[in-house]
Amino acid sequence: MASKRFDAVVFDWAGTTVDYGCFAPVQAFMDAFKEFGVEPTVAQTREPMGMSKRDHVATMLKMDGIANAWQQTHGSAATEADVDAVYAKFEPNLFAILEQYAAPKPHVLDAVASLRDMGVKIGSTTGYTDQMMHVVAPKAAELGYEPDCWFSADSTNGFGRPYPYMVFRNLEALHCQDVRRVVKVGDTVSDIQEGKNAGVFTVGVVEGSSAMALSETEFNALSAEGQEAARQQVRSVFMDAGADAVIDNMAQLPGLVAGQR
Repeated sequence: MASKRFDAVVFDWAGTTVDYGCFAPVQAFMDAFKEFGVEPTVAQTREPMGMSKRDHVATMLKMDGIANAWQQTHGSAATEADVDAVYAKFEPNLFAILEQYAAPKPHVLDAVASLRDMGVKIGSTTGYTDQMMHVVAPKAAELGYEPDCWFSADSTNGFGRPYPYMVFRNLEALHCQDVRRVVKVGDTVSDIQEGKNAGVFTVGVVEGSSAMALSETEFNALSAEGQEAARQQVRSVFMDAGADAVIDNMAQLPGLVAGQR
């Protein structure tokens, strides 16, 4: 049965289809800043999540708390050279652990199979670089998840989220004629912004998201009431960012794409 509403779904990667809770980049960012005498909080580190990784570093360095700590530690405000220096520490930190965080999240494989049965094409965008994706994508494929295409900001002259260009590259590769017949699914505010800026139907996924910031073990350990409170907090974040729809997990996506909810 073909989807009557949509021709393609464009997924994010970490926190959306792989890496439950989006933990791989968080530790790598925090460790990189620590090498420069600045220790950001987990909340500060996660706030720009979904952006291209160099942009993520630059955004963190402009946050009041981090900017002040940098000024006190180094005697001057952070410069573009400092962005490059922190990023240069971040990248090897991430590469050292990246392959360990490529496992598909719960329900992803079944959801993708159902979408393909409906004739829906599967694209993807990412905050990772091409080099990082050359680690993540093969490992994810080995574990059963392989979209029809993926694009990083390396494909769009460095303009990652919230710019819409990675989505447009997917539309071109997947031969989609109408942005209104495309779904973007992600787990961060920058994912929602990317989708809205591209003019596509934009969906936030709650469980295992960077916005929720819980591991699968931590989420499962919560009471039913605690789980629902955590879900509701993230739903509000995504709706406030302009999401067209919010799903708890990927098991709900095929029904949404089929127009059943």
